[in-house]
Amino acid sequence: MPLSAGATLGPYEIVAPIGVGGMGEVYRARDKRLGREVAIKILHEAFARDAGRLARFDREARAVSSLNHPHICILHDIGHHNGIDFLVLEYIEGETLHSRLSKGPLPLEQALHYAIEVAGALATAHRHGVNHRDLKPANIMLTRSGTKLLDFGLARLQASGSSQAQAAASAMATVSEELTQKGTIIGTFQYMAPEQLEAKETDARTDIFAFGLVLYEMLTGRKPFEGKSQAGLIGAILHTDPPPISSLQPLIPAILDRVVSKCLAKDPDERWQNAQDLASELKWIAEGGTAPSGSVVLPPSRPFAWIAVAAASTLAAIALAVLLGVTHFRPAPPAHVVRSSLLPPPNLSFVPYNFAVSPDGTRLAFVAVGPDGKSALWVRAFSSPVGQQLTGGENAMFPFWSSDSHRIGFFADGKLKTADVGGSAVQILAQVQLGLGGTWNRDGAIVFAPSPSGSLYRIPAAGGTPAAATKLSSPSSAQAHRWPAFLPDGKHFLYFVDWSGPADKPGDGVNLGSLDSVEPKQFSAELRGNVAFASGNLLYVRDRSLLAQSFDFARLETVGPVVPIVEQELDKDTAFLQSGFSASENGVLVFHSAADAPSRLVWFDSSGKELGQISEAGYKDPNISPDGRFLAVSSDDERNGKHFIRVHDLERGISTRLTEGGYDEFPTWSRDSRRITYLTGAASGNTISIDEIPADGSGPPQILLKGAMMIPNSRSADGRLAFMDFGNGPAHLAVSSTTSPQPKTFGAVPAPEAQFSPDGKWIAHQTMGGRFGGDITVEPFPGPGARIQISNAGGAQPRWSHDGRRVFYIQADKKLMEASFNPQTGSAGAPRVLFQTRIVASNFVLFQYDVAPDGRFLINSLPSTSSSPLTLLTGWTALLNGR
Repeated sequence: MPLSAGATLGPYEIVAPIGVGGMGEVYRARDKRLGREVAIKILHEAFARDAGRLARFDREARAVSSLNHPHICILHDIGHHNGIDFLVLEYIEGETLHSRLSKGPLPLEQALHYAIEVAGALATAHRHGVNHRDLKPANIMLTRSGTKLLDFGLARLQASGSSQAQAAASAMATVSEELTQKGTIIGTFQYMAPEQLEAKETDARTDIFAFGLVLYEMLTGRKPFEGKSQAGLIGAILHTDPPPISSLQPLIPAILDRVVSKCLAKDPDERWQNAQDLASELKWIAEGGTAPSGSVVLPPSRPFAWIAVAAASTLAAIALAVLLGVTHFRPAPPAHVVRSSLLPPPNLSFVPYNFAVSPDGTRLAFVAVGPDGKSALWVRAFSSPVGQQLTGGENAMFPFWSSDSHRIGFFADGKLKTADVGGSAVQILAQVQLGLGGTWNRDGAIVFAPSPSGSLYRIPAAGGTPAAATKLSSPSSAQAHRWPAFLPDGKHFLYFVDWSGPADKPGDGVNLGSLDSVEPKQFSAELRGNVAFASGNLLYVRDRSLLAQSFDFARLETVGPVVPIVEQELDKDTAFLQSGFSASENGVLVFHSAADAPSRLVWFDSSGKELGQISEAGYKDPNISPDGRFLAVSSDDERNGKHFIRVHDLERGISTRLTEGGYDEFPTWSRDSRRITYLTGAASGNTISIDEIPADGSGPPQILLKGAMMIPNSRSADGRLAFMDFGNGPAHLAVSSTTSPQPKTFGAVPAPEAQFSPDGKWIAHQTMGGRFGGDITVEPFPGPGARIQISNAGGAQPRWSHDGRRVFYIQADKKLMEASFNPQTGSAGAPRVLFQTRIVASNFVLFQYDVAPDGRFLINSLPSTSSSPLTLLTGWTALLNGR
């Protein structure tokens, strides 16, 4: 029923009607509390009658309300008053892009300006996991200050009985005619992607297709696909390509044909993979990076192409210099920063943190994993559409380059190895336990970390006997030296120090090393993790931002201001504090954005058959409640690397956030399924603690333990907590008690990961040493008693079956293993393979799977097809000019 002026909905007073949209009537209103004008959308009665649809809308609306971008219409509130459900939106004065296009195409400069703003809005929303689903000119408002994108992410609200034909005919409808039932065509026909027409799964790339349609229409004044009937229109979208823009508007730069055609690729894998890349490309064109009509047009993208067109010219120049034999090629930095996406080869996924740019900036070495869970080392020239798997690079980890960019060092099968990029035989240089970083200078010296703890070693690349390259602060120190990086002088290097004890001087931080001396010298106590050098700058990650600071090589210290290169996008591996980035000396930077995390929590039966998955992205550290009803996870809610503890109701599919810190990880349940213990503060720079919170959110968190790095693992039936204690070197297994405030170390050797048996009488844990960092053993708790070895080829992540009669673990090749166990006699059976996993990590996986009471496995898995991209940043040194 229409509302009259003066009517109120809670604190909102209706001023005048504005119009009718796909969701209901729209009114101009006044917020009496804040004295501001707002727009009120009254929802159709059909929405209010469907409790499930209304609840889903409420969840999505809350997600949209968190978006903060100048070109996204703000959703202020959702409300219910006297049986009326409504939205409260930012009031915007202006005209829709649909109305403006009825007068003809836009001038090129204006079209690019609007397109950049809309692409930026899409990029922000996509990073927060929100897709528009109904991008079209009617949902873009043109105002004095620029564009405003309307109805972002609210398309799922549409009632199931609505008419698709009416939706296609109503250009002013501000909400799509999307239906969420599987197998139903969703969207407004004129602006639908092929996957929508075929009722397939959609994602952010569906919005990019619609963006291409809108950009085409802005530049030409006509829609790219038309038909005399709905069937004809659908056929055109599915099977034809629109005429090139330059054929309709000869003064439009030909390079825009390439941009739009890539948006409109039928296969989502061939489109721009994210809106940020698209926005960067449009900015480059708008700022003068265009080619006049008639110039050579770049060829169409190839399947699984790595590099967006924006970077092609720069990288082609580098490749040409290499072909001409230029050995010290250092081009002037590009005038603009260009961000592009790098995809893995077909049916492979990148292994996180395992990639390195060659010093000359022409190639990328990376580790990729296939559908069988096996990983291998690959190399790809940035100028080439295909990569090459290196022979002998199976099971490789943490590749690093020689200074001449001709050879690669890496760790595999307990050895430090090198290989020539041309494909010569692999050379074995040294034995390692678990290699954690290497660096190679111009004189052929390699400095490397052979194990999770201890000092660095050096060895000639031609072969020889390893010798200590660094020295621990004392003979009894349990420090870990990792991630070495040579300075350009080839003599000094920086390396990360972790796991220092109270007596270690210097303690944790980044140290300065030298080939002339093993004595420790602290460089910075504030830096935590790996560092790199490029273009005269030290690069490092702090608070999830990649920062650059000028480096004085004469004084061996940083100088001047810190410049952010990438903000709030890089995560760190919790176990070894490594961030995923690599840079060359000539302005080529590759990093792994936390927003592009590819893994999903997937259900499997004991044969490895996939049974389904948790739909939400950004979940890790899965822990199923003992009663099997709930799942606790670390959730990257904002897709920026900040994690919160969430509880997911496995029966109802509802997820609830429990914590607010943004640095909360590794949840573990109490045996009564009522409380959750978790780590907080590990990446914040604040004091680390293990907290406990009611699983139903009925109370605030309480601190259980406080101090150095600790990772909770398991709770026993009587309330004891088993956790990884890094306070005095490598992770030891410690157990706290409800009756004693002081935790006690359990066992005599480092034991990183542990789980109590369901009855609390046994504890399974990883014992450091041997392959894959250690083997799985079981001991009686609280002891004493014999240690029973479970694995025979290395393992991690021990888990118990619900009845305590089986022990599961992950083998080095990522196979899920099982061994029977008799809790009465303490005897174990021979381990056997259950199935090959695609679990996300390659070293300390820190419990990235769990076992449900019914025997199903929930595993944090990389996809079986190609994964999310790495990000290529060229011309980043332009960001340094203003400092």
